[in-house]
Amino acid sequence: MAHDHDHGHAPLRALGVAAAITGTIFTAELVGGLVSGSLALLSDAMHMLSDAAGLLIALLAALVGKRAASASATFGYRRVEVLAALFNAVAVTGVVVWILVQAIGRLGGHHDIDTTMMLGVAAVGLVANVASAWVLSRHGGDDLNVRGALLHVLADLLGSVAVIIAGLVIRWTGWAPADTIASLAIVAFVLPRSLGLLWQTLGVLMERAPRGVDTREVKRVLAGLPGVTDVHDLHVWSTDGVTPLATAHLVVDEACVPAGECGVLGAAQAALRELHIEHSTIQLEHPGHVEHEAVCRGQ
Repeated sequence: MAHDHDHGHAPLRALGVAAAITGTIFTAELVGGLVSGSLALLSDAMHMLSDAAGLLIALLAALVGKRAASASATFGYRRVEVLAALFNAVAVTGVVVWILVQAIGRLGGHHDIDTTMMLGVAAVGLVANVASAWVLSRHGGDDLNVRGALLHVLADLLGSVAVIIAGLVIRWTGWAPADTIASLAIVAFVLPRSLGLLWQTLGVLMERAPRGVDTREVKRVLAGLPGVTDVHDLHVWSTDGVTPLATAHLVVDEACVPAGECGVLGAAQAALRELHIEHSTIQLEHPGHVEHEAVCRGQ
């Protein structure tokens, strides 16, 4: 039993170790970038920050997000993950835009860069990323959170390589624009990811239909069920950006009221499961009830 318990917590420990390593390297690269004057190092630090936050979000999903729903938190705590992702996206996007402005301002100019510190910190970052990748690949198993985190760490590794290459070019040739070019390359990689995450989290908080769910197709399928004459008040959303939820009002033939006589409710929920919507709330109505709702709404 003890072995099984330990095995079940291996992905969690792997995420924790990787988050600690990545967060430490972010701090080192941030300080190193400010002291050495390297924008490439600062850009890679923001990349590290983004991925450290991603690892922490994965931990939140495993720890807080999976807590059971309660009388006051009836949807559970999965949205904690979304709020953390939103904070991450806003912070990283803001800093990356600042780095982009600084990099553009440096084009055509000369800036002194301490390549010894730049290379030293980047080398430590590279080693740390290799260590994180090893921990995640060895202890993560088939856990999807860990596999996603491993991809982020491998991307960080490439960022560290870019900084090292820029540092070596500057040390050997004295060509300082290599730092600016490396920073712009890292920004070009990080900024679309942070903006995409920002758009995705805002979509969840605005309760937009999740990606991959076509509400017109959902309505068409429900309206085509035997005994259903109309579909209205269809809402599809997600609390965590992953699991779709749905509510709908189905107008049924008079012969199908009460609901159990035609099996409409079971057929509707089965149809939604075919569309990968596992949790749904369906209200069955007779035609006269629709007119009653319109009066109550003042229509």
